[in-house]
Parts: sequence; structure tokens; C-alpha cells
Amino acid sequence: MASSKKTARIISRIASRVYFLLIIFQIPLFRIGTCTSPIEVTSSQLIASKVLPAVVVKSLLYPGAIANAIVKEKAIPGYDNLLNAYKFHHAKEGPATTDLQHLEILAGSYLCVAGAFLGIIKPSRVGLFGICLLMWGLTKELSLLKHAASDPTKAIYFYPTFSIAVVLAFLSVRGDVRKIIRSCKPKRIAHPFWTYAKAKNK
Repeated sequence: MASSKKTARIISRIASRVYFLLIIFQIPLFRIGTCTSPIEVTSSQLIASKVLPAVVVKSLLYPGAIANAIVKEKAIPGYDNLLNAYKFHHAKEGPATTDLQHLEILAGSYLCVAGAFLGIIKPSRVGLFGICLLMWGLTKELSLLKHAASDPTKAIYFYPTFSIAVVLAFLSVRGDVRKIIRSCKPKRIAHPFWTYAKAKNK
């Protein structure tokens, strides 16, 4: 039977890679405005702030654009028109997710994306921190009722896939997985006869 350390390493690697695919292919996790994934939130901020060249943002968006086109059986958008497809090209100001009221959502999205890439190299807690911060920010917005439910463009809600992302982010942390495996293992109970014999020999 494999040791808890080896089992935890295998589970952590699989979870971190599935989490990476979930993020990079922009599987819808939530909706805030027109954004449905951490990469979309991150890319919209990068375009608005002009921190990175457009070619870097396009590289982040393109895998998800291809996956989305295949699922919806649409034509794959051209690389040059990619920002237009996401409605980021003419954004002079950041979308609703870039203001100070949405700081947790923005920071959580950055950490989710960073954690997904770092997890390929070495699983860490960055992705878990990111998804938890993102969940806190979205939940806070829902509780404060800052967005009118009658306006679908401003609605905020979670998709069921968000819970999958939380589980994957947690399982990608090797130390936590190892603790769970150890806690699930049945504890060995010494037989009274052997305990008595061992004490007598002393």
C-alpha cells in the first residue's frame, strides 16, 4: 500500500493540473458583469491599466476562446480580433470589477491565475488563497446587494463549477491532503497479550 506521502503527492499533482485546465480554458465559475472567469477579470484589468502588452493578454485569453468556440460550435476568433470578441479592445476605463469596491474580486482573480500556473511547476497555496478571496469578494457583493437583480448585466452569482474549483484548489495543497489521508487511516490498537508480554520482558 502506498504511503500517505506518495498518495498525497499524486492527488496534489492531479488536482493542480485539473485546476490549471479549469482556469486556462475559462470554464465559467461565476458571473460579475460580463466576466465569468478569473482570467477574464484579470485580462480586463490588464487591458484597462496597460500594465502588460496586449500580446500577453491575448495569450491568456486565446486557449479559453478556442475552447469556448469548440463547445458552442462557432468559428474560432482570429488572434487580432480577440480583444473585440471579449469586448476589451475599446475599454478606456476598467470594468466594474476594477474599482476599490471589488478589490477582493480582482486580487482573488490574480491569485487564481498565478496559482494555476505555479501549480504546474510546484503545487502551492496561492490558488487556494485566490479562490477563497474571490469567493469572499463575490459573497460580500451579494450580501450588500449592491447590484440590482433586475439588471442582468450587473448580476452576480456563482456557477456550480465554482465549488469544483474550491475542491481542486484545496486538494492541490500536498500538506493538507496528507493530513486528511493520515486522519482517515485506522489507528492500530495494540493487542492486550502483546502489550502484557512486552511489559513483562522489560
